Amino acid sequence: MLANEPFEPSANSYDWLGSGIYFWESNPDRAMEWAQVRSARILEIEGRTVQPSVIGAVIDPGFCLDLISSNGIRVVEQAYADFTSVMAVSGVPMPENLGGHDLLLRNLDCAVINYLHVARKEAGERSFDTVRGVFTEGERVYPNSGFHHKTHTQICVRNPEKIHGVFHVHERYFSQA
Repeated sequence: MLANEPFEPSANSYDWLGSGIYFWESNPDRAMEWAQVRSARILEIEGRTVQPSVIGAVIDPGFCLDLISSNGIRVVEQAYADFTSVMAVSGVPMPENLGGHDLLLRNLDCAVINYLHVARKEAGERSFDTVRGVFTEGERVYPNSGFHHKTHTQICVRNPEKIHGVFHVHERYFSQA
């Protein structure tokens, strides 16, 4: 990626912001934590060692489906209603979000977001360049807290032209704790 190789978009059925290229917003520590877990999983499953690392990117959100905004939430809410109708007519069961209290496998959310992109394209509407949302994850910081240890904001880039540059995140930008 640092050598101008193209990013490979994620297209898992559980990608909570739909298909695209995922970034943590302003959170290299959380990105490194994820990379370390992913590296361990690759070693366990495939038997190969991968050195975890974090890259940064300069991203222009462009036309963004911002799930931190009321308008973005309304758009997804309507997409869910439309998607529910389509699924009912097709007779195919609705996907479900699974994976404990964090709902780590966001099959329903992914399907709704991807449906929204397809529906907009079929209607001749402008495509979203990016999707942005807050993901509340992890244990509570203290009893009855509204804060969680792994909460983060992610950006899913659907239009790779909105990635204007990438760089290696220097170790000084990670917490020392």
